[in-house]
Amino acid sequence: MTVEELKKLVCETIDKNSDKLITLAKNLEETPELGFKEEKTAEKVCNFFKELNISYRDKLALTGVKAKLKENSSGPNVAILGELDGVICFDSPKANKETGASHTCGHNLQITTMLGAALGLKLSGIENELAGNVTFMGVPAEEYIEIEYRQKLREEGKLHFLAGKQELIYRGELDDIDMAMMMHSLKNCPEPTVAIGETSNGFLGKTIEYIGQAAHAAEAPHNGVNALNAAMLGIMGINALRETFRDEDSIRVHPIITKGGDTVNSVPSDVRMESYVRANNVDAMKLTNEKVDRALIAGGYAMGAKTIINTIPGHLPLKCSKQINSLFEQNSKALLPEDKVIDAGHFAASTDMGDVSNLIPSIHPFIGGVSGALHTKDFNVEDYYGACILPAKLMAMTVIDLLYNNGEKAKQVIDSFTPTFKNKEEYINFLENCFERKVQ
Repeated sequence: MTVEELKKLVCETIDKNSDKLITLAKNLEETPELGFKEEKTAEKVCNFFKELNISYRDKLALTGVKAKLKENSSGPNVAILGELDGVICFDSPKANKETGASHTCGHNLQITTMLGAALGLKLSGIENELAGNVTFMGVPAEEYIEIEYRQKLREEGKLHFLAGKQELIYRGELDDIDMAMMMHSLKNCPEPTVAIGETSNGFLGKTIEYIGQAAHAAEAPHNGVNALNAAMLGIMGINALRETFRDEDSIRVHPIITKGGDTVNSVPSDVRMESYVRANNVDAMKLTNEKVDRALIAGGYAMGAKTIINTIPGHLPLKCSKQINSLFEQNSKALLPEDKVIDAGHFAASTDMGDVSNLIPSIHPFIGGVSGALHTKDFNVEDYYGACILPAKLMAMTVIDLLYNNGEKAKQVIDSFTPTFKNKEEYINFLENCFERKVQ
């Protein structure tokens, strides 16, 4: 069969099962779970693989699932990823009322896209027409939240890193993968659209604790050390630094106070914060992080409070493969009008797909079909075909391009790729060196 005949057969197979896939996307949205807790979501992914008669392994990095199109193969291995977790958005009408978990970032659509591509490639019966293999992965904990919870898992030896793909890399689950693809919903874009992603910010995560001295807030405030005021001064210091941030580094720093005190009648003596320090390159991330630390420490020093800062590795900046992007773009133009295939440019947010992209060729396109902004109550699926059926086809079509003709194009991509790190060990060492604790 020709490459176009294979693509046509796979797309027809996905279309025939579109109702099933859309039902799955809606079902996943009804049971959102937070990172490293995605047990129900992982179970649904496993059940889908069972129906397809695709063998899988689960409980990877606590909740991850990994399946392969072929039992045995040699040659390039292409991975399609989908993220299992939700994000906290209590005011979303579809949020879990207890945890705030919601799929207002569209991860249920990612999972459906990944499983839709698996369905198309498997049920079309074309696997023997392709070289190498295709790996399908449900990955945990992309949203970098609940940092204290994840640090506790790390202290208990259940995790080494705090993000799902980092942990999977550390555990060797990407050792057999040569390139990777994953989509993300495109905000405020209700019509079927493809935006070709290029780069994104990376970030370092931070937890901050100010320890002051409790005292009666009305009777004896002079006997206290106000940790909340220390935090406010620290934040003001960060704001004063913003004029030093270079536009070309795309820097974002956005702290929150997670604990502001114990009672209104006592001088706050224990105040907690979390923050990210984002930039589009590692050098700017590190330089800005040092500036932020100085501002935070100055807030504590001004009030006489103790300042404890824990810096932890976040996500690395995304670097998409131009060659795979080109294939994905060509396939997108085959299914959509040209004006619906656009350039996404730089993404100021972050994803741990960035970590993957610094090790192997990767892409991270953005797909329309949804309205509203990401991580807000206004996020809503307007067109399920555009949001998860279309990208399932595009992922499968791009796999066919890569693995057709003895995997010639995949081999070209691999041969021309220059990783940021020489090997996985160098990458792990880099992340481990990002862990830092300061006490002032």
